[in-house]
Amino acid sequence: MAAPRRGALLKEIAMRHDDYVRTYAPRQDSRPARSVSVMQAAHRPAADFGGTTTGSPAASALDAYRVPQEPYYRGVSDEIDLYEAAYSVRLPVMLKGPTGCGKTRFVEYMAWKLGKPLVTVACNEDMTASDLVGRFLLDASGTRWQDGPLAMAARLGAICYLDEVVEARQDTTVAIHPLTDARRILPLEKKGEIIQAHPDFQLVISYNPGYQSLMKDLKQSTKQRFAALDFHYPEHEVEAEIVAHESGVGLDVAKNLVHIAERSRNLKGHGLDEGLSTRMLIYAGSLIAQGVAPLGACRMALVRPITDDPDMRDALDAAVTTYF
Repeated sequence: MAAPRRGALLKEIAMRHDDYVRTYAPRQDSRPARSVSVMQAAHRPAADFGGTTTGSPAASALDAYRVPQEPYYRGVSDEIDLYEAAYSVRLPVMLKGPTGCGKTRFVEYMAWKLGKPLVTVACNEDMTASDLVGRFLLDASGTRWQDGPLAMAARLGAICYLDEVVEARQDTTVAIHPLTDARRILPLEKKGEIIQAHPDFQLVISYNPGYQSLMKDLKQSTKQRFAALDFHYPEHEVEAEIVAHESGVGLDVAKNLVHIAERSRNLKGHGLDEGLSTRMLIYAGSLIAQGVAPLGACRMALVRPITDDPDMRDALDAAVTTYF
């Protein structure tokens, strides 16, 4: 296909309007009771560490993981109520959605709202089970055991958030299985110990279904251990409100940025793996709020990072010039 014709086709696709509406599981009629039944620890109960009362060793260890102030999160459906219901019975939760749509911010907000510490792990393909669970370390005094982030959260009572869990190797994700069923235990095979999860512990994972492949996907044996919430980019007015609040630009400018994003999302599968995310719109808005010209800010924060294809850049640049 000739370059001019291809560029015109991309611009035509970008002009189409699709609605992006966040969807969720059906709202429950009644919320589960908040009483939690926890099995007795098999070897070393979390209570041995003083629980999480003020002044206890556990509380001191988790101070660095507490969310210090309320993160801004704009609820658009019943996701907050559903998560609270899941936490009340300590259900593991899986967040599914495209990059930059608010999954991590949602977890931070819920940790703050519930008053629980949040231990976040950015998963990657080199991460081993020992990185999650723990390992023996050698120092001047000899060998000592160092809990990994998952073991620390389970032992002391925190929300453990595994971000982009599909990036981790499948043999690593299997390590979370004993914590995500009725046992709520974490075996430390190298140490010969079994951690009984603290009553406050909850496991949350996230991933982007758009990047699924045969090599990078969760096993059914893992998926079926979680309750799930679907995230998509918010509706136009809500997304504009979020961009305006987070970046400091006016609402009219924020709405124009969202219009550009919607056009880019129509190009998904036609040269783009993902459209412009809400996060990228906030970056562009932040530059504009600092006095950068809108055209330059959009090219720097929106168009240039997302593609190197000349025709695709032309299509996105055309969308930018339409609104700025």
